[in-house]
Amino acid sequence: MFIPLILSSQTPAHTDSSTAKSIPIQAMRATEIITVDGMLQEQVWQRPGYGEFKQQRPFEGAAPMQRTEVWVAYDDEALYVAARMYDTAPDSIMKMLARRDQDFTADWFAFYVDPYHDRRSGNYFALSVSGSVVDGTLYNDDWDDNSWDGVWEGRAHIDDQGWTAEMRIPFSQLRFKQQDAYVWGVNFRRSIGRFYERDFVVYRPNKESGFVSRFPDLLGLERITPARGIEVLPYVTTRAEFLHAQTNDPFNSGSKYLPGVGADFKMGLGSNLTLDGTINPDFGQVEVDPAVVNLSDVETFFQEKRPFFIEGANTFSFGQGGSNDFWGFNWGDPDFFYSRRIGRAPQGGLPSHDFAEVPTGVHILGAGKLTGKIIDGWNIGMVHAVTSREYANLESGGIRSRAEVEPLTYYGVARAQRDFNDGLQGFGVISTLTSRSLGDAALRDQLSSNALVVGVDGWTFLDSDKTYVITGWGGLTSVHGSTTRMTALQRGSRHYLQRPDSKRFHVDSTATSMTGFAGRFTLNKQKGSFLLNAALGVIDPRFEINDLGFIWRTDVVNYHVAGGYKWTDPTGWYNSINLMFSIFGSTNLDGETIWRGYWTSSNWTLPSFYSLRLAYAYNPYSFDARSTRGGPLMLNPVGWEIDLNFSSDSRKSVVAELFGMIYQGGGGQQINGGLDIQFKPMPNLSVTVGPSLNRNRGGAQWVGSYSDPGAIRTFGTRYIFADFSQTELSANIRLDWTFTPELSLQLFAQPLISSGAYTKFKEFLAPRTFDFQVYGTNGSSIKPVPDGVGGISGFEVDADGPGPATAYAFSNPDFSYKSLRGNAVLRWEFRPGSALYVVWTQSRSDSETMGEFQFNRSFSRLWQAKPDNIFMLKFTYWWPM
Repeated sequence: MFIPLILSSQTPAHTDSSTAKSIPIQAMRATEIITVDGMLQEQVWQRPGYGEFKQQRPFEGAAPMQRTEVWVAYDDEALYVAARMYDTAPDSIMKMLARRDQDFTADWFAFYVDPYHDRRSGNYFALSVSGSVVDGTLYNDDWDDNSWDGVWEGRAHIDDQGWTAEMRIPFSQLRFKQQDAYVWGVNFRRSIGRFYERDFVVYRPNKESGFVSRFPDLLGLERITPARGIEVLPYVTTRAEFLHAQTNDPFNSGSKYLPGVGADFKMGLGSNLTLDGTINPDFGQVEVDPAVVNLSDVETFFQEKRPFFIEGANTFSFGQGGSNDFWGFNWGDPDFFYSRRIGRAPQGGLPSHDFAEVPTGVHILGAGKLTGKIIDGWNIGMVHAVTSREYANLESGGIRSRAEVEPLTYYGVARAQRDFNDGLQGFGVISTLTSRSLGDAALRDQLSSNALVVGVDGWTFLDSDKTYVITGWGGLTSVHGSTTRMTALQRGSRHYLQRPDSKRFHVDSTATSMTGFAGRFTLNKQKGSFLLNAALGVIDPRFEINDLGFIWRTDVVNYHVAGGYKWTDPTGWYNSINLMFSIFGSTNLDGETIWRGYWTSSNWTLPSFYSLRLAYAYNPYSFDARSTRGGPLMLNPVGWEIDLNFSSDSRKSVVAELFGMIYQGGGGQQINGGLDIQFKPMPNLSVTVGPSLNRNRGGAQWVGSYSDPGAIRTFGTRYIFADFSQTELSANIRLDWTFTPELSLQLFAQPLISSGAYTKFKEFLAPRTFDFQVYGTNGSSIKPVPDGVGGISGFEVDADGPGPATAYAFSNPDFSYKSLRGNAVLRWEFRPGSALYVVWTQSRSDSETMGEFQFNRSFSRLWQAKPDNIFMLKFTYWWPM
């Protein structure tokens, strides 16, 4: 984040930073060609610069420890920014070098600009003394997003007075309205690494909100024209895959060579709108997802990493406007637009087969994105994408066939938002549509034919000083499909409408559609030492957005009231302290308490710039509506949790972060901890090693269920659980080697070993209890089924032995899963906007039906597992037209 969120102060007389925004900064039209080399030799830089900076940290409002001057100039095509950072000890300047958009502790200069002059949004451009660059967008007055990569130039130079920075930002990279004379908002920042200091022309005070709204005016811009040209970024790739193949697999010989071609383009529509498009996109340079062992009933959320979708993603942010802070306890806001749905793995099932060739991802035929501002200050964004119909090739008994596994699909998103009364109020709308061409009968029963989502959001401040703000959002969903699909959707893990003890909700097996609602309101105190945050949210069990969104649970009414206090005047033993507490709870829409508790947390920043966080939560008993996977409520016993986090000074060559958690409750215990260590042996080399260990001991781990009319107390179904012991060891290993600001190498690897043992198989006895009968006691029976090689393939259980109860057989759930995933990316930006990528990706895995954690055995088997290797060469060329 380039906008600091936690600041500190120490001076008896502070300067009110909000007054600085009335001081205009003058831009001068250049009368000569400006060469961007960091030397500042042009005549336009010889006039007196602007030097009224104030510290933001470590001593808020104090005069900077070193002097800074800045200048702004322009010509018909670009904006130029120059800065001289005076330094009394030039040999102490921190000269770290890293790849683009990597924020690190060093000496930096940053320029912020609000070309629309709406005092809520803009762009930023940052340059380190070694030439590293970071850029991105500003939104919601306080927040920033570095996913945007502009095409601009920046150079730095060190001399005996300190160092200098020079930037050229083409007007084609900025969006602004055509005018005779322009007034923009601007700001400047200098970071001095060795002092952990940040100096601004205008800073945001620690106890207030609002950043862009404080910017001074930039005057003097005349006779410039917003760019309306087209930027095309064609690419060519060659890809070689060497994959582990089964014996006699007719679809996989072990090697495959795949050429590719496509293009991205960007077009200015008028002065306010930008159209981004992609044809046959390729994302082979994107870092692989980590391996995950998921034993829950909740889908794993993976971050979007594809450049086309992450750039400008804040335009589609929903429900997050107005407030600078959103708290949540056992609550996750639905993500109305989860772009990972576009191009995901095919969803259709396969008929019986001996061998199969299934696409790893759905091909995106084309996608377009429109963003910008229209009349009356409305910010708009639209995404349209079409993915292809996909088939799996099958062979069974020597006969080949193919099966459709994904239909031709259209995805659409529309978003609009604007603020009123200088940001005191705001209002927005969003809508998403997924429409599938379901010609295949099997897919009609597996996928929804179409899904529509609409939502509104907004905020209003309760006072003109913008101290208290209420934000809110609401949404409606409507999903359509066959009766088979709708029945499966209602019974799925996001909804569980079949829960037998529910008072209000049941499965409608004749339905061809499902409609649901959700919403939340939040109150936040934006200013002052006292903290206040409260929220009330509800999600109907029929609310469904997962065709183009993401939601982790439904059927919940959630609330919290939280407060706290922050000390920001440094003393001899702390720089800042935050103390927070909360009361929270959740019920389902039947009114049953499904979670509640009390939480407190304290964050400390020490004078040494070490930080410490300690948190504690206590959860009284409640009822669990999910452990039985659609069955009756289960008692959730009393529990408590302690969290600890410690991090060291980021200025040092070795930086460490230690974290740990202990949870006791639910009939079990979970302990996890880890250590992230970053080594910086050279200014351009960083190695990060992050091992973590998780030990989970559960008293009621889900195994399965089966129907039995004799199970009267549990509504005709027996629910099987077990004691569970899991040990998981993983690590994130990363190397970043930046040879020049344009040439870098990144290596990433994630080893994972996870083992889980199930013992004391048992049956859930009655709703609203935590009572079980262990099989093999009180007349029940359990019988292991041998696998013929000395192991156990499964179990047969019977609730009453020779009695009338139905017996049930299930596979041995013990597991030992090993995985190693990694990739290496060499990136060379040989000219602005154009790059060459050389990529190597490897993955290997191994699994056994064995619950005991054996590190040596697991590591040996993982090392011996045959890997999948993918090599790719990608060439992109930025072509402005």
